[in-house]
Amino acid sequence: MKTIEHEGNTYPIFQTEGNAAQFAIPFAKHMCKGEGLDIGCMKKEWSFPGSIPIDLDFDDEWHAMNLPNKQYDYIFSSHCLEHINDWVGVLDYWTEHLKVGGCLFLYLPDYTQTYWRPWNNRKHVNILTPHYLADYMDNRKYSNIWATGPDLNNAFYAVGIK
Repeated sequence: MKTIEHEGNTYPIFQTEGNAAQFAIPFAKHMCKGEGLDIGCMKKEWSFPGSIPIDLDFDDEWHAMNLPNKQYDYIFSSHCLEHINDWVGVLDYWTEHLKVGGCLFLYLPDYTQTYWRPWNNRKHVNILTPHYLADYMDNRKYSNIWATGPDLNNAFYAVGIK
């Protein structure tokens, strides 16, 4: 396996290449059913199967703060929120686009991966934790909240039902 060294730590090189969703999708398939969005997938072929892919890189009008005007059964997002300054505003907006009983499935970089910290990777503008996101979801009256990590990809899951 190819690796990179960063601040005295060794990581798999694939952590620098994108498509982190590949590690979350097997779990998300159990929770994200029906009609949904994959926000921030970067490439359409990396999007959650059967979802509507949303990304700034696509040649359409949709992005994290401009979603199609309807409610969905799920919103899946992998390694996107760390790039957005107002993550609370974004999650509030996404929540408006979930049906009651809809699943918010987030997969995000964990602090244990030093390369992904904002002062090392300037594309990342904030640090999120499972605790922060579980607290957010609880405050917004989500149920069945599950937030844990890090996994073997140095990322974590935060999942809740609206």
